[in-house]
Amino acid sequence: MTVFATPRPLARLGCRRRLFLRSFGSERARDNDIVIVGGGPAGLALAAALASNPTAKKSLKITLVEGGDLSKIQDWGMPPNAYSNRVSSITDTSQHFLNRIGIWDYVEHARTNPIHQMQVWDGISGARITFDASEMPESSEMARMTENLNLQRALLRKLLDTPSVQVIHSVKVESIQREAVGHNDWPLVHLSNGATLRARLLVGADGFNSPVRSFAGISSYGWSYETQAVVATLNHAPRGPFQAPNNTAYQRFLPTGPIAFLPLSPCTSSLVWSTKPHLAAALNKSSPGVLEQLINAAFRLPEPSLQYIYSRLLEGAMSSEEIKQEIMFRERSDGISSHSAYASTTSMISEGGIPPDDADAVPPLVTSIQQGTIASFPLRYNHAESYLGEGAGNRTVLVGDAAHTVHPLAGQGLNLGLGDVDALSRCIIQALTHGGDIGSYTALMPYARERYFENHKVMSAIDKLHKIYSSTAQPVVWARSVGLEVVNELDSVKAALMMNAGASSRLQNVSGWDLFAKGVESLVGAAGTSKMVGGMVSAGIQELAKQAGPRFFGRH
Repeated sequence: MTVFATPRPLARLGCRRRLFLRSFGSERARDNDIVIVGGGPAGLALAAALASNPTAKKSLKITLVEGGDLSKIQDWGMPPNAYSNRVSSITDTSQHFLNRIGIWDYVEHARTNPIHQMQVWDGISGARITFDASEMPESSEMARMTENLNLQRALLRKLLDTPSVQVIHSVKVESIQREAVGHNDWPLVHLSNGATLRARLLVGADGFNSPVRSFAGISSYGWSYETQAVVATLNHAPRGPFQAPNNTAYQRFLPTGPIAFLPLSPCTSSLVWSTKPHLAAALNKSSPGVLEQLINAAFRLPEPSLQYIYSRLLEGAMSSEEIKQEIMFRERSDGISSHSAYASTTSMISEGGIPPDDADAVPPLVTSIQQGTIASFPLRYNHAESYLGEGAGNRTVLVGDAAHTVHPLAGQGLNLGLGDVDALSRCIIQALTHGGDIGSYTALMPYARERYFENHKVMSAIDKLHKIYSSTAQPVVWARSVGLEVVNELDSVKAALMMNAGASSRLQNVSGWDLFAKGVESLVGAAGTSKMVGGMVSAGIQELAKQAGPRFFGRH
């Protein structure tokens, strides 16, 4: 990988800057087979995937442009017990793809953690479903958690060994124009340093506000959810000697949004709490001591008690002692035994002793929050109407967040992007092998056909799942709860469907997901008519849970 960057500091990168000027100082645009805009996981993975193929590595001239400073990611490192607050669940399919293109060996495995089990339950009724990797004889784990920076650093390290890919970072895209008539009509990418790149194929891996998508004239549709995600890195005691390791992910669906507890190490986990904007703002303003107790309560207290505590929190700032007393009163009022794992402030369970029967039903108690990890961001749904540019925007293609943005409740954002990259790299290599024009609409159509409908089904199902669990209507709560509990008893069905969802055959995956999407559609349609709730919604929930569970919770 040849790296060009603005000189920060000059003494460190001065020679690279001079090389950059020699390469781009001419007013003439520099020709490239592929220009990738965006140095996130999707853009870096596409460059690595193409470079891993001998034919593409030999034939293609690839340049990646990133406005941020990638050297910070390349040199990124944290103490063993400290973790970034942006993490992802890597499915088996995504991990297989990263292995195939030679990336997984560059990932720091000590900073990854397997998920062996996933527990999901209804915040109102308490109905629960559990997915366990032990039910799948061919797999020892459902997914693997890792920090996004760990993956990005691995991709950069891999590209360092790839001279066929040039990376320009700390340089922004100023504008994109169409080449003048009479030439090849290629896109011209004008950079903030005065350089111009001429692209046979321009790839937009540049996120939600994609300049490439704007240039291509590709419209998108979507909406903002009335929720924000609060994220943080949590410290807690290790599991006791009579418990399984910290390899279980927990998610509770509250009416205000789901709260998830994702294991990163024996004593560390990641929080993703989706909730209403006013409550998210109050959580962000809270002291770490208050937030710790609210997190513990959100996984344990009944919904009415949580609503009361939220109202007190929104009335004004509460001290850690005040919130503790309020939670303690609620636990006693709700009849929660001090010897139960559902007790947080009144717990009398001794550390290292024999755990109560319900110890594995909830995550460990949070003891502290790592400094500087509390953050929040708005949640939205957005999907481009096409992944390929046409007419004046031809020779462009979108991947990752430039093409689609989805609610994080299923942890599928990164996996969808890696799926795009896998499909697009195969499509480009196929065109190259057959002597085709890699930037032509015809050559890129197989990518769009493979990914657009697949992504749409996943995104629509996640969106509907969010809406279903936001409802507090009694018929909907009853139907979704009955369906979930029935499916939870069908161990053999869960095992077979989890194995099918994680199979390598693309046809099997599509078939299973078709059933999942139909199940969610049936559920939503039934929820509109109370007379149909008992039958159609219950059936929809069963199909939803059976088909979606493994994919949402780590299996692709």
